[in-house]
Amino acid sequence: MATKKTEAAAKPAKAEKTVKAAKKAKKDKVVLAYSGGLDTTVIIPWLKENYDYDVIAVCIDVGQGDDWKSIKKRALKTGASACYVVDARQEYIEEYIWPALKANAVYEDEYLLGTSTARPLIGKILVEYARQEKAVAICHGATGKGNDQVRFELAIKAFAPDLKVIAAWRDDKWNMDSREAEIKYLEDRGLEVPMKKDQSYSRDENIWHLSHEGLELEKTENEPNYKHMLKNTVVPEEAKEGGEYVKIEFDKGIPVAVNGKKMNGLQIMTELNKIGGRNGVGLVDICENRCVGMKSRGVYETPGGAILYAAHRMMEHICLDRDTYHYKQQLSIKVAELIYDGKWFTTLFDSCMAFVDKTEETVTGWVQLKLYKGSIRGAGSHSPYSLYNESIASFTTGELYNHKDAEGFITLFGLPLKVRAMMEQSTGTGQAVVKSKKLKKRPTE
Repeated sequence: MATKKTEAAAKPAKAEKTVKAAKKAKKDKVVLAYSGGLDTTVIIPWLKENYDYDVIAVCIDVGQGDDWKSIKKRALKTGASACYVVDARQEYIEEYIWPALKANAVYEDEYLLGTSTARPLIGKILVEYARQEKAVAICHGATGKGNDQVRFELAIKAFAPDLKVIAAWRDDKWNMDSREAEIKYLEDRGLEVPMKKDQSYSRDENIWHLSHEGLELEKTENEPNYKHMLKNTVVPEEAKEGGEYVKIEFDKGIPVAVNGKKMNGLQIMTELNKIGGRNGVGLVDICENRCVGMKSRGVYETPGGAILYAAHRMMEHICLDRDTYHYKQQLSIKVAELIYDGKWFTTLFDSCMAFVDKTEETVTGWVQLKLYKGSIRGAGSHSPYSLYNESIASFTTGELYNHKDAEGFITLFGLPLKVRAMMEQSTGTGQAVVKSKKLKKRPTE
């Protein structure tokens, strides 16, 4: 016969089993990088059907200008257990755009890294919410042909090597190969389709840029249909007559004011995008080399970014010495490659940026630019740390520079050339001898 004490002891044990069973029945969570577009909208029900996860949608606002209330509503209606909207615009500008600007990072001579700079931040934030939600995986909708899959996953690996990554487009369970197939998938389930069947270009937008791919751009022989394509920039030929002046102030390489008005990063980008957009500046048509091995053609609108890069270069022209500027030109190419390839959170990138930050210590002052129908040209600059010295540079002889000093400099600077030419003359070989025998007869009056 059981005693009351024994019966009382048995109750907690039974309750404990019930709690454990409930915990076991609880679904694992996956954090989804959710944009509200077609791909990620399809991925929500796809994840639930194929992985039986609770889907936590995370929308990261880096300046897309989207209707986040509607997007959040769509995520929940499509099957997400929760949806977070994260305003990361200021962080994106200050922690990602400004470093790229200070480094003068430009990929393959023209691309100002609009998409590339945003992806590492998005990856980092996804990890933060995965940890918060105790998720076991992170999912993204980047295709298997693009750069973004690399950028997202390198960022995730840098902060959470233990988390599983689900790349829907590379998954064996994903059986859709076109927009039409995705649209049908949603329609078959009675779910909202977030785009029209005849929607045109594939676009990526943030506070820094807007990219366009697809349609006529898939053939390199075609001229971009700018009038149909552009959203943030007027066609240069249709920009206002007379152009416009804009003045940018910098503090240690970071823009702090526009046209005499102090602003934060978000305000600066918003204002410069408007100014640059109405003057048709910042358009790029490039067939770039993706890090996955193929070439891809895209048109980029970066109106505010083009203004800042032009102004920053002018600032450095007067503030950096020759050796530093020339070395930084080489480093800028490497920094651009690292950003493009998604290697933001690497030791090499940190080391490069340490050098960049050192170069920016005196990059303070202002630059004025003239914008005119798609073009940007300098209209004056000033810095308290300027290395330009009018007394030395002027055609008028000053006390800091003696023209006769150049003679000794040229003698030493050209000494290797002279010694080689003397050797060639004595041996009857080399260009000094050959060219002297083949002197061209030039017409004279």
